[in-house]
Amino acid sequence: MEATAHASAPVLAAYRYCEAITGQQARNFAYGIRLLPTDKRHAMSALYAFSRRVDDIGDGNLEPAAKQQRLEDTRELLARIKDGRLDEDDTDPVAVALADAARRFPVPLDALDELIDGVLADVRGESYETWDELKVYCRCVAGAIGRLSLGVFGTVPGAPDAERAAEYADTLGLALQLTNILRDVREDAGNGRTYLPAEDLAKFGCSAGFAHPVPPPGSDFTGLVHHEVNRARALFAEGFRLLPMLDRRSGACVAAMAGIYHRLLTRIAADPEAVLRGRVSLPGWEKAFVAVRGLSGLDARAIGRRQAVRRRG
Repeated sequence: MEATAHASAPVLAAYRYCEAITGQQARNFAYGIRLLPTDKRHAMSALYAFSRRVDDIGDGNLEPAAKQQRLEDTRELLARIKDGRLDEDDTDPVAVALADAARRFPVPLDALDELIDGVLADVRGESYETWDELKVYCRCVAGAIGRLSLGVFGTVPGAPDAERAAEYADTLGLALQLTNILRDVREDAGNGRTYLPAEDLAKFGCSAGFAHPVPPPGSDFTGLVHHEVNRARALFAEGFRLLPMLDRRSGACVAAMAGIYHRLLTRIAADPEAVLRGRVSLPGWEKAFVAVRGLSGLDARAIGRRQAVRRRG
């Protein structure tokens, strides 16, 4: 595969712009992709920058009608990229980088259409009655990113069950998104959004929402959080089956990013009400530990051994 070091000056400048956006706005993501070789790191930065643009439209201060128009404009830009109608000297550096990444790697750009669909659901203020409904949303906004990332990473030749790699990448995206939803429950409430399934909220007496730094009176907020944590842990366990299918550096990248969120989930489980008091995060030393563990391949090897035992059984 041609290295991005040999790309034209406009394309390299576009990638540098995307890397700057990634470093400024997605520390966990940037922490993980630094483990990748340059061409894959550039492609992942381009995917992040485009995805961030879509998210920022949804989270911005425009009126809903204006947001919908901006999202449809972004969809048209994506169509130009998919059709090869965007020149490398275009004035939009994110589009230039994404178009180049799509030429270098088999990324399923239709997944970015799914991301736009998910953000449109946010703009419309959709809520979710059941986990099955929320799962569809999570597949749009996070599972799609997992499948896009897999297009950059690829799988190692001869990897067992490699035909299920996209499924596992999608599931890992769901695990990360559900962890995000738990972490941001108070912030989302302040923005008028509730993502957790209504039937779960009712079951644990939390239908009143999370507008305050304490649980709703008479609720079992801890029970609700543990219920969702267990769901997320099951998704992580399924999604981590992807790791042995990846090359060492790609596996390290995924293990670092997913490992950070997995540890974040453990923190949330240990003190559920912390998510009502502020954003739960990991200290830098713990992120570094997760990255080193991922780079060592310990997680991938352990999962590979478990899968081998399961196949023999």
